[in-house]
Amino acid sequence: MADIMRWPEVPGFGSLQREMDRLFEDFFRRSGLPARWGPAVDVVETSDNVIVRAELPGMDPKDVDISISGDTLTIKGEKREEKEDKGKSFYRVERSYGSFCRTISLPAGVEADKAKADYNNGVLEVTLPKSEKVKAKRIPIKTD
Repeated sequence: MADIMRWPEVPGFGSLQREMDRLFEDFFRRSGLPARWGPAVDVVETSDNVIVRAELPGMDPKDVDISISGDTLTIKGEKREEKEDKGKSFYRVERSYGSFCRTISLPAGVEADKAKADYNNGVLEVTLPKSEKVKAKRIPIKTD
């Protein structure tokens, strides 16, 4: 996997983002308003592809819509709540449900018509081949 380029990490930003998400979730849970949720995503660029992985546990792939417009990938769908509450007293409710829409700016130009998506073990993987004009080209050096 030496050809994988990763986005640079900003120290402390990941934990700050998780803390902000937790604060918003706690606020919505206490207020009685529906909590916002969205799948966590990874975006990886290789020499030939841009790969987007989204965590969608418990979702039916039929409830997910994927689209590409220019350099933007959109993943949207709805995670439906199971409703069978008769005679149950809930001790803890932490799972999130509802609609989501994730819009991801792609790091390189892609060929949308050649994109493919796979769903396995709750993870959606979208593979987007880079367009030929953005792939790195090797330039040979002439010697005398």
